[in-house]
Amino acid sequence: MKNINPAKIFNGDCEFLFGAHNYSQVPKSHHPEFAFIGASNVGKSSLINALLNQKIAIVSNTPGRTRQLNFFKLTGYKDGFVIVDMPGYGFARAQEKEINHWQKCAFEYLAKRPNLKRVYLLIDPIKYLKEADLEMINNFNTLAISFQIILTKCDKISNEKQIEVEQKIKNLAKKWPAFFDQIIKTSSTKNYGIKDLQWSVIDMLKFL
Repeated sequence: MKNINPAKIFNGDCEFLFGAHNYSQVPKSHHPEFAFIGASNVGKSSLINALLNQKIAIVSNTPGRTRQLNFFKLTGYKDGFVIVDMPGYGFARAQEKEINHWQKCAFEYLAKRPNLKRVYLLIDPIKYLKEADLEMINNFNTLAISFQIILTKCDKISNEKQIEVEQKIKNLAKKWPAFFDQIIKTSSTKNYGIKDLQWSVIDMLKFL
């Protein structure tokens, strides 16, 4: 533990591997993968950029711009690991057919990827849990996929409100068998909670 430096791991070489519009386009891999998913306007790309300390994921004022599975490889720890930026769900300026296609691709990835180690589900604490979030959580529980919740944009609400939202989620989570019982509170603009997120990934990697 004391010899591990998160800054070195996450500020090192990061390579965009590929983007996949269909799961059939995703090649087999032995590298551990950590996927990020959330509603279309939850701030996922900004969080990934903060995590990696570089602008590698596309940030847009238009929700729903991530329309494929994007894979980024980091080489700063052991044999390397991969961050996966998944398409957002919910609002997106696209035809229903396209939205259904992205969601099908995302579900196939979640269901079929053996080296997927954890999914980070991003939640906006101001909006709390929406129906689409609960549907995604149901998928994780059904597929027995370990998931951890990240609260984004925490700079926009008080500490008291953050604690209230966190407790409400933990009360619901008692019925979620796939839930990892640690909620990470973050702000991409203030760089708050980013080290906690980095350590969450590292803690998984240490046991692989």
